Amino acid sequence: MSHTSASAAHYSKRQVSAIMARPALSRVYLSRFVGQLIKLCRGALLVSCLLSLGLAPAGMAQTATATNADKVRLAIDISQPGAKIDRNIFGQFAEHLGHGVYEGIWVGPDSSIPNTRGMRNDVIAALKALKVPNVRWPGGCFADEYHWRKGIGPQRVVTLNPNWGGVIEPNTFGTHEYLDFLDQIGAEAFLSLNLGSGTPQEAAEWLEYLTTTQPTTLGKERATNGHSAPYKIAYLGIGNESWDCGGNMTPEYYLAQLKIYSRFVRNFNPAQQGQQQMLKIAVGPGGNEPRFVEWTEEVMKAWQKHQWSWDMDGLSLHNYTVVRWNDKFASVGFGETEYGQILKNTLEMEGLVSRHSAIMDKYDPQKKIALVVDEWGSWYAPLPGSNPGFLAQQNSMRDAVLAALNLNIFARHAERVRMANIAQMINVLQAMILTNKEKMVLTPSYYVYKMYVPFQDATFVPVAFNAGTYTHGDISLPRVDAIAAKDTSGKLWLEITNLDPNQSVEIEATIAGSTGKTAAGETLTAPKVDSVNTFEAPNTVVPKPVSASVQSGKLTLKLEPKSVTVISIG
Repeated sequence: MSHTSASAAHYSKRQVSAIMARPALSRVYLSRFVGQLIKLCRGALLVSCLLSLGLAPAGMAQTATATNADKVRLAIDISQPGAKIDRNIFGQFAEHLGHGVYEGIWVGPDSSIPNTRGMRNDVIAALKALKVPNVRWPGGCFADEYHWRKGIGPQRVVTLNPNWGGVIEPNTFGTHEYLDFLDQIGAEAFLSLNLGSGTPQEAAEWLEYLTTTQPTTLGKERATNGHSAPYKIAYLGIGNESWDCGGNMTPEYYLAQLKIYSRFVRNFNPAQQGQQQMLKIAVGPGGNEPRFVEWTEEVMKAWQKHQWSWDMDGLSLHNYTVVRWNDKFASVGFGETEYGQILKNTLEMEGLVSRHSAIMDKYDPQKKIALVVDEWGSWYAPLPGSNPGFLAQQNSMRDAVLAALNLNIFARHAERVRMANIAQMINVLQAMILTNKEKMVLTPSYYVYKMYVPFQDATFVPVAFNAGTYTHGDISLPRVDAIAAKDTSGKLWLEITNLDPNQSVEIEATIAGSTGKTAAGETLTAPKVDSVNTFEAPNTVVPKPVSASVQSGKLTLKLEPKSVTVISIG
């Protein structure tokens, strides 16, 4: 019997079911009854507690959580560790789009902006502080029209970028520059292959050029271009959104291509022939539509029966937080209604991950194949005056809460979700960093990622809690969200997000099995839901120290409205 059900065992299911079935039951009695259940559940998520007792009929969830008290109780048991929270879920994405690469990363070695071999020093330093695990490049839709030979050597081919604004693509930031950038920030490579307008031969030659130690013509060419040693390519994306901008393929056609590319695009680096082998990421679903359910089914069914000649290690998932694609919300100057609508939409990630994970479980119960959420984040209307094809938007306190909610979802699904890449790193969509010529500003989303660094490769620890309810108009959301984990040194970390933009919340966390006596941490909040950091006012939304106390295995603290808080207990 679970801890929750044992706590309430003296209520028989028959007794409670009889009470719940009485239509004449007074609201006062029902309120007292639910209040007793909250106490009996001892900090567990109330609906889960009721379900474990068989007491939650349809529609009960909203009624039950609506009666929450001001104090939110959490129960943490460090003796029940879960999966490792793979550091790769904190991955980034840099596409040749707008000012994401050019001006954001690359300014050129002759720029007056301080740089190292053309890469901005301020951006490099900021990203190093995030301990970025991997960066997906060159796209995105751009990848399926990218031909790598145009971006190597002393003479670069100037082309167009038809996907994103129809602007000039100078190809001055190519393969070598990308890998130099990764070396400077300490991240691993996640290459996206051109499966749309490219060929298997082109892709195979790219990998030979990058990874061979043999004196082949391609290996010698790489050395001539400045890198005699082979590169390490950790992850290889075989296509991008092949169901849409990557070729509008059917699952069957994509599978035929996947098998060819998986077979012939080889990594020759001797250091990657064993446990450090390159992992191949197949194109997966792009949402909840029936066609995406079919896509996941077809790809996983084929993998279950795959032969020695082809394989995959991950299946991608793309999902953006967008309420209306044809009338996107603004990223600045919005109110509480838009705040609530966006967060409600982003919480749909939980159902999406669960649904496709369940399909994967049918064909891969051992969870050998990772679910790789390699495009996710908020997508708003372009900033006024910007090129619509550049996808430039601001990043507010709302986006900090949104980032925390998604990272928590990935952490709770850590057995299956082992990589994720927010879109995108700099100057595009839900960016970590914004730049304007020599100026740079860090966004609220950046600070969330920095606060979450201790969760990289930490061991997930389940947290039970009565989330409560935040309501605005016809929108109802959980009032709080939380995760916990133990890092490699054994220290316990707790993250709690307060979604309520108006009310603070008292937290009381019981930590079973912990001898910790001290607690310290940071909280990120802001004056308003649409508060942003600008070049003129870069510190409007920045983390601040938060105080908490620990006594007899119980932690107490107060969360500010609309806040993301990370606490260490030691």
